[in-house]
Amino acid sequence: MASASDKAGRGIAKVLGINVDYRQETNDSSITRGESASGVSYNYVEKEPTAGEWLREIAPSGASVKHYFKELFPFLAWITRYNTTWLAGDLIAGLTVGAVVVPQGMAYALLAKLPPEYGLYTSFVGFLLYWAFATSKDITIGTVAVMSTLVGNIVIKVQKQHKDIPAEEIARTLALISGCVVLFIGLARIGWIVEWISLTAITAFMTGSAISIGVGQIPALLGISGVNTREPAYIVFINTLKALPNAKMDAAMGLTALFMLYAIRVGFNFLSAKQPNRKKTYFFLSTLRIAFVLLLYILISYLVNRKIKDPKKAHFKILGNIPRGFTHAGAPKVNTRTIKAFASELPATIIVLLIEHIAISKSFGRINNYVINPSQELVAIGFTNVFGPFLGAYPATGSFSRTAIKSKAGVRTPFAGMFTAVVVLLALYALTSVFFFIPLSSLAAVIIHAVGDLITPPSVVYQFWEVSPLEVPIFFIGVFVTLFTNIENGIYATIAASAALMLYRISKANGRFLGRAKVQTIVRNLNDEKKGGATDAASSNQDAPQDTVRDVFVPLEHQDGSNPEAKIDSPLPGVFIFKFNEGFNYPNSGHYLDYFTEYIFKHTRRTTLDNFAKLGDRPWNDPGPPRGQTAPSRSHFPTLRAVILDFSAVNNVDVSSVQNLIDVRNQLDRYTDPDAVRWHFANVQNRWTRRALASAGFGYPSTSDANGKWISVVAEADNEVDFELSEKGKVDVESVPTNDKRIASSYAADRTLSGTKAVPLYGVNRPYFHIDIQSALESEIAYGGDSEQPRSSVSASNEAGQEIPV
Repeated sequence: MASASDKAGRGIAKVLGINVDYRQETNDSSITRGESASGVSYNYVEKEPTAGEWLREIAPSGASVKHYFKELFPFLAWITRYNTTWLAGDLIAGLTVGAVVVPQGMAYALLAKLPPEYGLYTSFVGFLLYWAFATSKDITIGTVAVMSTLVGNIVIKVQKQHKDIPAEEIARTLALISGCVVLFIGLARIGWIVEWISLTAITAFMTGSAISIGVGQIPALLGISGVNTREPAYIVFINTLKALPNAKMDAAMGLTALFMLYAIRVGFNFLSAKQPNRKKTYFFLSTLRIAFVLLLYILISYLVNRKIKDPKKAHFKILGNIPRGFTHAGAPKVNTRTIKAFASELPATIIVLLIEHIAISKSFGRINNYVINPSQELVAIGFTNVFGPFLGAYPATGSFSRTAIKSKAGVRTPFAGMFTAVVVLLALYALTSVFFFIPLSSLAAVIIHAVGDLITPPSVVYQFWEVSPLEVPIFFIGVFVTLFTNIENGIYATIAASAALMLYRISKANGRFLGRAKVQTIVRNLNDEKKGGATDAASSNQDAPQDTVRDVFVPLEHQDGSNPEAKIDSPLPGVFIFKFNEGFNYPNSGHYLDYFTEYIFKHTRRTTLDNFAKLGDRPWNDPGPPRGQTAPSRSHFPTLRAVILDFSAVNNVDVSSVQNLIDVRNQLDRYTDPDAVRWHFANVQNRWTRRALASAGFGYPSTSDANGKWISVVAEADNEVDFELSEKGKVDVESVPTNDKRIASSYAADRTLSGTKAVPLYGVNRPYFHIDIQSALESEIAYGGDSEQPRSSVSASNEAGQEIPV
């Protein structure tokens, strides 16, 4: 009996002119089913999913809400188990990173067109706040070269139009707004959007940015003034070459510092290879090279400029005065005028925040055998950038170089960032007077040395070529666009090119017609072959048990790279198996089905041969042979009986793809008139996909089937639990729709499978949805009867009858 809600729904549908009983499922009671040695002991009628069921699945429950808030603070899962062993590892890693982050932070702040202390503020906030929200123990948040350069570009652009807005206000407001956006993405748990940015796009953008930043630091390295380092990299390089005669004493401080940085690294890498037992020691010594080189050049600068109080009067450019402590702390000045000024650059800022951090954290998570939560990581960097500006910080994200150092230093938990924060705090309060003498050319050497590690080596590009040749041009597009325009355009170009390639691949996805071959597995003893023994494949085949021979379905034209000498035949005359290699949706459904129909028309003939009395009776798209010639006979081709669609690569379908399938069904029915084509579907795993296909009339016999008769082959499975049916497992026949009652009652017999009770694996009310291709083919064989047995299936052998590998 229909419920009140069903009656109300039908009443509304009737008013709106909607026919809810449009499906033409057969009511013929003479339906027969394929008999087998086993059967089912009770019915299973598959119920279609409903919108209410979907809403209940996605609706938050008490347990999911509790889990959500627990995920927001992942440190609660490990902080209570913190121990001295972890403390030792975190302390060493934190102090090691601290020795690197202090000079890098000041150097990167200059890239952002900010005073050097802002780099220390940004680094301190990143280490102080990130650990509580982190799902990665390795990554470090703070100043990075690419983000700093992007912030500097934005500052310059805004100040061209609004000279009265300070650079600090622009940078802090940018951090706050971008942090709010990233925090929302993380809290909404939609961090999966980062997956849309490909690895090729990330490496291209990082490589182009690293080269641009490195080239932009050459004038500072050589002490050359008057070169606009914010122009495209190639222009900066040309102008630097023109200005080489203007190089000053700074070049001596910069070039020697750069040489020493690389020399120390190469030397310790060489020693590590020669003495592996001391590898850890050499690693720590190599990590401290930046601090050592800067201290050395600070000493040289102090000896040369110790009597100078004004940094402008120094013998070479030095960093100058750095205020002690957090002198710029306070609420950032946020106004719509500033936001509007950099609004067009906000997407690029957010993208850099996302891709740098997620790419680095995922990479080191795989290396160290743990899994990060991308959405929670976005919460961490979002929270850092929202609260950072209150201490004077500008946009911060994950740093590759410092993360690598932290990982190799043996970090145990995210709490290591607190020890690095202590180092930065000490630098802000105790070392600012020392920083006065840092040569700017030496800081430029530090930047060049750091960004050099971000350049993708040729070996990696070659690996890209081996994996996906089409993505290599995208890599070079991103690099060249960055070098010849700017970093922002490089980001957009690589993402757009990657998206275009993905859409092209989806739209031009190719399906394959499959044939059947008999194969068997042969075990080869490679040890015997190496010893000189020969393996007789023929004798192995003769000795092989018969149950090892099985049917496989492979592309008829060997597009999958199978052995072309293996002869593969169509499974049955007039029966075609078609596999979708990728999803089946509106972008590619037309491409799939155009090839599908073209192939079928080429390899079959009409059920009723066309006899046109005169030329004018022929359709325009089939004008026939040239005058004076006869049309080639197609009587040797079979008529179309059935198609089997393999949905193993299809998860979801949409309105457009299903409508295209309906149109093709109608087209083929006209082609086979007065017969009808039978449609079988294999490996349809998604319930919503089965519902969509059933709504279009697929999956069950209809009144259009010949004489309303059909034969079904049902896949059965062992029921290992107590076969006493619970109330939940029973099927209420009265509650089953009218068209399904007769099908349900036809499967009520008790049978056994391998000596145990058996149950149908899928609903018996959808007999044309099959568990696999073999079941679909068996169903068609059962329907065809003895009069239309399959053609002899040729096993994997060549024309000489010799067994060959498929």
